Amino acid sequence: MAHFIYNGKSYEAGRAVIGPDSRALRYGDGLFETFKSSNGQLLFAADHFDRLWNGLHLMQFNVPALLTPERLEHEIGELLKKNRHTGLARIRLTLFRGDGGLYDVMNHQPGYLVQTWALPENAGQWNSNGLVMGIHTDARKCRDVLSNLKHNNFLPYVLAALQAKKEKWNDAAVLNDAGRVCDSSIANIFIVKNGKVSTVSLEEGCIAGVMRKNIIRLLADHDIPVYESAITVDELMDADEVFVTNSILNARWVQQVNE
Repeated sequence: MAHFIYNGKSYEAGRAVIGPDSRALRYGDGLFETFKSSNGQLLFAADHFDRLWNGLHLMQFNVPALLTPERLEHEIGELLKKNRHTGLARIRLTLFRGDGGLYDVMNHQPGYLVQTWALPENAGQWNSNGLVMGIHTDARKCRDVLSNLKHNNFLPYVLAALQAKKEKWNDAAVLNDAGRVCDSSIANIFIVKNGKVSTVSLEEGCIAGVMRKNIIRLLADHDIPVYESAITVDELMDADEVFVTNSILNARWVQQVNE
């Protein structure tokens, strides 16, 4: 039986721990991080926790002194052992405000939930067959102070993923409120045109992806600049190369973009 952690305690999967008055359920009032681990070690842990703590500050949580990245990393490690996820694994850490209505918050301290899943050994390997990506146009991603966070209001990505499944695409691009490229449903987007590597700038509303950050850093170490800019749908369609990045699958190349 798999286990999860809720506010520092371990429970068997299926145990109900969140009540009907939870602001996480009512308003999506929370944040999450998706980590990858290898042999019990979190990859890019500092980058993930930096983004998470920045989000907690922006969303006006009161983080108690005892709730630290070090404590959470330790609890994640113990849960990986308990669930016997000793190879590659995916970890979701969700933090959320407590119970209450929109104006009568009972507690600004974050509750948290940790879950783990085993990953196949080839997770993160370069894909031999290119992805087919479509363009989702129904729901747009707003550009605001929350845009770069992984918060619990992910509806544009949800609808993009539903369309991708319906159309039998591997993924779908999400557009921002100006109609320009923002993210894919699960990843950041990079394009290459005439040898120039570009990715969507944070000002355009994309997620501040951990793998995005490290790909930019890696390419800079090899004297390959990455231009962070606005990218139009036409530029995406006309690119010589397209690849997408996230913390679980690393980088994958896109063979075809459908309108």
